[in-house]
Amino acid sequence: MENPNTMQINSSVQVATAGEALIDFIAHADGRFEPCLGGAVYNLTRALARQEVGTLYLNPLSRDRFGQRLAQGLVDDGVHLAVPEPVVQVTSLAVVNVNEQGHPDYAFYREGVADRATTATALTQACHDLEDLTLVCTGALALSPDDADTYLPWLAAQRQAGRTVVIDANLRPSVMPNLEQYRRHVLTALQYADVIKASDEDLACLNLPGANALAQAQHLLHSSRASVMALTLGAEGAALLTRHGQVFQAQEQAPVSVVDTVGAGDCFLAGLVAAMLGHKLSTDWGSAAVAADVAKHLLGSAIASASLCVMRRGCVPPTRAEVALRLEQHPCVFIP
Repeated sequence: MENPNTMQINSSVQVATAGEALIDFIAHADGRFEPCLGGAVYNLTRALARQEVGTLYLNPLSRDRFGQRLAQGLVDDGVHLAVPEPVVQVTSLAVVNVNEQGHPDYAFYREGVADRATTATALTQACHDLEDLTLVCTGALALSPDDADTYLPWLAAQRQAGRTVVIDANLRPSVMPNLEQYRRHVLTALQYADVIKASDEDLACLNLPGANALAQAQHLLHSSRASVMALTLGAEGAALLTRHGQVFQAQEQAPVSVVDTVGAGDCFLAGLVAAMLGHKLSTDWGSAAVAADVAKHLLGSAIASASLCVMRRGCVPPTRAEVALRLEQHPCVFIP
């Protein structure tokens, strides 16, 4: 007889996420370090669930105190755990220093940690029987060359199964010992994506040709198999590019009061994915001409989600209602 918990997961999961879950030790001016739940994929997972997207987190979590906090954070937001039983490996840690502009700098402790205690087979099996699973997300530290055997076969299996593959480049060059190998591997991983999300800083790190971030994004999109690319541009807003050649660019009407930018890109992507699911977009959406109103709603939802995040300390993802209210009260300005 099928486990009723499994039946519940099967009927409610639209998105599966795979990647790091860790504790951010955020430095304060007085020398204290504040432990916060974090990791780009972990933040994305919570952000999706808060926007009422049925979400399954695929990686294991530790039985240590930090792992228990990470698991509870996911469960409290309504996330399903593919590995509900904790593992013996310790929780991954990051030390985060935030500069005067609110931008974080990271140092990671990632050897022998819980979220890396998985395999491509385990990830693929967890997704296999989920009838309503239409989209998978990964990126950030999962794009380390050291984890290629874990994530690349899983991505290939998801693409073959007809699911939309979303990859957030979200580069971490400061913790990769061989930067050129890292760049090559990220570009290889992005070949599995239907949707790519990257920042202007990511594109600069990849050494892509182009006079500016928009030109670099166009180069990356057309050198991949993706149909859509979302590009974040910091205070200048964001852009959505399609393989067909359309470009939509937008920003907030007025400057946002930034507390810090921790998790902003993760919340941006959650807003984008939630809107994609709401519009029931096909895997190849963007290969042909797309409706401007749909593209603008996707981009506006992503920007609103990110703006709400940067107004709060640490990554506190907004709810679906908060994003909707932000869109209503502070609509984005679209740049012709």
